[in-house]
Order: sequence, then structure tokens, then C-alpha cells
Amino acid sequence: MELKILHTNDMHGTLTDQRFRWLEGLRQDADLYFDSGDAIKTGNLGIPLRPESVWPLLERLNCTASVLGNRETHVMESVFHAKIAGAKHPVLCGNLRSKDGSRPLPRTLEVEVKGIKIGIFAVMVPMLTERMATRAASAYLWDQPITTAIELAEELRPKVDLLISLTHIGHRQDHELAEKCQSIDIIFGGHSHTVLNQPELVGKTAICQGGSHNRFAGVYEWSKESGITGSLVASA
Repeated sequence: MELKILHTNDMHGTLTDQRFRWLEGLRQDADLYFDSGDAIKTGNLGIPLRPESVWPLLERLNCTASVLGNRETHVMESVFHAKIAGAKHPVLCGNLRSKDGSRPLPRTLEVEVKGIKIGIFAVMVPMLTERMATRAASAYLWDQPITTAIELAEELRPKVDLLISLTHIGHRQDHELAEKCQSIDIIFGGHSHTVLNQPELVGKTAICQGGSHNRFAGVYEWSKESGITGSLVASA
């Protein structure tokens, strides 16, 4: 059985009506659609003055899941919630936690499509960690993404046929994750704006990333027998 997968990353608030229609056409043929963060326009320390326009568009595209990017986070709880207000699809982040140890977002997601059990987990770049003196000013802390990713992969792998990691940690760390955790089938990455025209194989793990600012979208096919194939498609 074959799955068709659409992927975007680092849109930075550039999902215009024209590019939405382009993605909508690609989405019609896809079983799954993932976004790897930095979708909104507001910057890291910015405060949105109005709801971000990308969230209802991702809802209309029936986004399967996305990972937080650094743009979608903030050290203040009220601003963080304002940034993700309006997101209706599952927004995941495995290495983000409140200071009391609670998790503000889901860490994993399990879905079944065409009889294929799919496990998805997500990690992002740490904004503030336990070791930083500025942690006192933050409502949140971030654990190390690769350590967290390995933990979540070990949790999900026995339960699924396809294991996907949504990351916003950059291509170099995606490569390190793939080397350290061969149980991941596909890493859909972001943050470094790396253009990978075809999936990059590290052992048995494929890394996919499509630049930034809606210049490209990744259009892929996956089967248990053949793994992942496909390429980037330039925007209209």
C-alpha cells in the first residue's frame, strides 16, 4: 500500500491566496500533510496584534500535524497562546514543557491511513534550557531535542508501521538524529531553510526539507517495500 505525503516548512507568513491555491491542488492528491514550523509571520520575540492568518489556511488544507517553530513560541505564556490561537490541527512539540513539568502541547500523534499505522512525534530547537540564567524569566523550558526524539521514537516504534519525526532543529541536527536513531523512517525537517530536492538517506532514515518562504513543497510517496520517493515542487 502506498501513501502520498505533502510537506512544507518555514513559510514565515508567506502563504498568500495564490500559494494557498497551489498547495490546495497538491493537497488533493495527498493522504497526509505535514508542516515543520515557522509558519506564522510574527517573529521570535514579537507579539501578534491579530490572529495569524496561516492557521485557518492550514485548517482548510487539512494539515495532519505540525511542529512548533521558534516563531510560534514565546517565553510569556499569554503571548505563546496568542501565537498559536486559531490552530485547529494537531500542533506537536515533544521537548517543550512548563516549569511545573506539564506539557502545553501533545508530544506524539498516532493515525491510521489505508490500513497503515503511522506514529508522529515532534521536536524543536531549544529556546531556553535549565542551564540558562534567563530561564527565570520564562514560563517554559525546552529539553534537548535529539535526546527527546530518541525517547519518543522508542515509545512509538513498536506500535506503528511508519514512524515520522517532525523537526524544527535544522539539517545538521536532523542528520545527527538520523545517525543516532535508525528506527525513524522519515524526518520532515525545518529551521535551516535547506533545499533538499530529493529525500536524503542516512542509513535507513530519509530526511526531507524544502527551503523556506513557500518557494517549494515536498511531494512524496511512501511504501513499506520501497520507502520514500519524490521531490520538491516549485511554487506557482
